[in-house]
Amino acid sequence: MNQMRGNHGPRYRHQPGESAPYERIRVDKLTPIIGAEISGIDLAQPMDADLFGEVLRALAENLVVFFRDQHLTAQQHLAFGRRFGELHIHPAAPHEPGEPALMKIHADRDSPRANGEGWHSDVSCDAEPPMGSVLYIKQCPPHGGDTLFANMYAAYEALSDRMKTYLDGLRAVHDGEEVYRGTYANFGVGDKPSYPKSEHPVVRTHPVTGRKALFLNRGFTRRILGIPRDESEAMLRYLWDHAENPLFQCRFRWSENAIAFWDNRCAQHRAMWDYWPHTRSGNRVTIKGDRPV
Repeated sequence: MNQMRGNHGPRYRHQPGESAPYERIRVDKLTPIIGAEISGIDLAQPMDADLFGEVLRALAENLVVFFRDQHLTAQQHLAFGRRFGELHIHPAAPHEPGEPALMKIHADRDSPRANGEGWHSDVSCDAEPPMGSVLYIKQCPPHGGDTLFANMYAAYEALSDRMKTYLDGLRAVHDGEEVYRGTYANFGVGDKPSYPKSEHPVVRTHPVTGRKALFLNRGFTRRILGIPRDESEAMLRYLWDHAENPLFQCRFRWSENAIAFWDNRCAQHRAMWDYWPHTRSGNRVTIKGDRPV
């Protein structure tokens, strides 16, 4: 990590460009690198084209956006997600009865684990990983339970030119087997015969912004193809550590009835389970994506 700073400062420098003002919403950045809170909007109400466009723009500019004091029914939560695309069905996680696209997020004093404890990009083991996720937390602990988000554009841009050349064209295996098998037994969810396993480029080009982002994570990425196994293991350790550098991060402190909406194609996240024996509970809606290129 010390190599991030040399004689000329950090290799990644955020360029604070002047963007046009928002007309329908207020956008307050958490950091210059990633994350913003949006106010002046009620997500329970339908969005017209202009309002939808501003939310989409805020997501593109900040990678993850947050909304507080929202009061959505399950159907309104699903409807908000559908504005951005067809909904994704998680290959393993429990869901609300009769609503396979409405994932349960819950941890309490009796839980053996909590959702998303390690750095990851949601279901990157799918052949077409999700475009994004909308997490609605209705009950949160009095302290702790924050979620961290990291900017994978910034992680890529901070690499040296030689490392970028090395990674160009490399592909990696993302495997859900180790992550999902037995993980949701406490919810009464039985294991499937197999879980998704896919190959993706180590560096992907975002289909909307055209920017390059690192696309590997400690949760799902198992091996870089085309290089010796020991070299793959060493390179993955380096890239995982690099991607998780605090310079690329923001941290969101939850409040009840808050929502986080992140772009899964260019951001990773990690949920902190530092609130036992208290409860953190809500639902997640995930939006289908496309094959990384």
